[in-house]
Formats: sequence, C-alpha cells, structure tokens
Amino acid sequence: MGGMAPGLELLTMVDIHCHILPGLDDGPDELRQSLEMVESAVADGITHVVATPHSNSTFPFDFARVRKIRDELQSLIGNRLILATGCDFHLSVENLEALRVDAAPYCINQSGYLLLEFSEFSIPASTEKAMHEMQLMSVRPVITHPERNAIIHNHPERLAVWVRMGCFAQVTGGSITGTFGQRAQQDALRWIDQGLVHFVASDAHNTGRRPLKLQPAYEIVRQRFGEPKARALFVDNPLAAFEGRDLPHVPVIGSAEEKPVRRKRFLFF
Repeated sequence: MGGMAPGLELLTMVDIHCHILPGLDDGPDELRQSLEMVESAVADGITHVVATPHSNSTFPFDFARVRKIRDELQSLIGNRLILATGCDFHLSVENLEALRVDAAPYCINQSGYLLLEFSEFSIPASTEKAMHEMQLMSVRPVITHPERNAIIHNHPERLAVWVRMGCFAQVTGGSITGTFGQRAQQDALRWIDQGLVHFVASDAHNTGRRPLKLQPAYEIVRQRFGEPKARALFVDNPLAAFEGRDLPHVPVIGSAEEKPVRRKRFLFF
C-alpha cells in the first residue's frame, strides 16, 4: 500500500495541515521530535509543510512565537523541507475578532486560505454567517477533517451547504487508510466521490499513530479514483493554497455513483 504510485512527482507534494512545531500545542514536545517528523516527511516525498498549531481556548495562538520556532526549525533543516505557517483555527468569538483585525497570520502561508476546525460538541447556526464574513474579508475557509466530526457525520448536508457557499474541505490521510476507524474512512471516501473534498493532509502530530506521511493515502485514492484525482488532492490543490492561487481542481458536487435521473418521454400527435 505504501509503494510509489506510477507517475507521482514526489518533489511537489504539499502538506497543508501539520502540527510539527515543538511546544506549541498537542504536537511534539521537543525539537528532537520535530526533527524526526521532518525526516518522515522527506522520506515520504513531501517537500512543503504548513505548520498549523491550534488556535483555541486551550492553545492560544501567538504568531510571533510560531514564526520564531518555525524559523529555528527551518534553519536546522536547510532546504530539505520548506516550512510555512498557518493555524488550526477554532470558530470562536475571540478568534473571529482577531481575524477581523488581521487575518494573514492565521492563514496558510499567510496567503488567504484558513483551516477551520469545528467543535465535536456544537456547530452553531451562525456558522454560515461567520463563513460568509470570512469570504468578504478575502479569507477562504477550509473545513478540516469533517470525516472525524460526529456532528458532520450525522448531518452531512451541512458540509454540502458549506462547499456550495464556496468553502473547501480537507480530509486526513489517516482517515483514508483507516487509522481513525471505519466510519471516518467511509465518510472520507464517499465525500471525495461526491466532489466535496479539495485537499488531503496529514494532520500529523508525531511519528507514531499520527505520522507525517501521505503516500499510503495517495495510493488508495489513486487506485479508487484515478491518478488525476489523487494528484489534485495531494499535489495541485495543496500547492495552489500554499502559493495563494485559485485551486486548479474544484470538483462538481454530486456522487459519481448516483443513478441518472430518467427523463419522462412525451408523445405528441
């Protein structure tokens, strides 16, 4: 499963969601662990990683500190892996106010794409309004790991509404490979099939259960949906978000497994 996919250009793989910086959140505690994650990424063929520490009530986001730690890690690894910053943005009143003041620090490579994490306990009815406000600020929301959220699992129509609004969705590579259970795996693959997914990322936290690897998930997507879809989700779209460009692949919403609607036939005499 972890073999090299035919035609895959490893030097363009980009991971837009990763907790690689030490001492900031529930990712690595020590620099040594971060360096081990770097080695894992390089071995997997990843060359761009966005460090996205949490921004929530448990882990306050300090952009200056995030950038300082990022710079320190980058200086140690040279150009073997390109590191940028963003955050895992929790939808809260305080965060939204900070976003209104200056959105760039929170966005992927300060480019406009924002990873948006929802609570497991409540997604308020005002969510659509908040997303619309973000879009008016030229922020492009990316819903992170919806397949791991029980609320979205029970109400998948909400994900479809958000995507139709112009938001994007990112599933976790570990969900595709089954690390997070059968339900998450089934949701991730079904939503890819339905055109609701735009990115696959590692959401790596360590070198154990949540490693910085994408190849196994890439191979599953390639085998199930074909090489163009795999490249779009793992290479082309992530690189576009990293560089702040429009996504080259925005799928049409609607399952490929849906049966076509039969048109009624009328006879005129």
